[in-house]
Amino acid sequence: MGDVRDLRSAASARRRDAQTLAGELVVQAERSAPRVVRHWVMRTIADAGVGGSSNQVVELLTAELVSNAVVHGPEAGEVRVEVRIDAESVRVGVRDTGGGRPTVGHPEPTAPSGRGLALVEALSSDWGIQTHADGKTVWFEVRTHED
Repeated sequence: MGDVRDLRSAASARRRDAQTLAGELVVQAERSAPRVVRHWVMRTIADAGVGGSSNQVVELLTAELVSNAVVHGPEAGEVRVEVRIDAESVRVGVRDTGGGRPTVGHPEPTAPSGRGLALVEALSSDWGIQTHADGKTVWFEVRTHED
């Protein structure tokens, strides 16, 4: 289903007390992708010691962004997910080769969809969209501790 690339190449980066951990997963843009990515991200951040409500927020927002990439990206495309964990936060970026620029929607209460980016905006510490010649990356950050 997915191609996991562990970016923690240096021995010091593999230790639990390392400053920054990073990983990447590439999956096909299909219905099962959000579930596969969500489970991978949850294992990755749990292994880094991130728990509690931060863990749950990252899980929800990751699933939303991957779902958007699958629904709005090209059929049979790839979705690339990057996770970066440091002492302050978790950053997740979801890249696809779809066109257009996502916007925050405010659908009617009875609408069946359209709330994903509104959730990202409301629950993340920061978020944004980075455009590329071949698509875009939508990313968010969640702080892992209170100041």
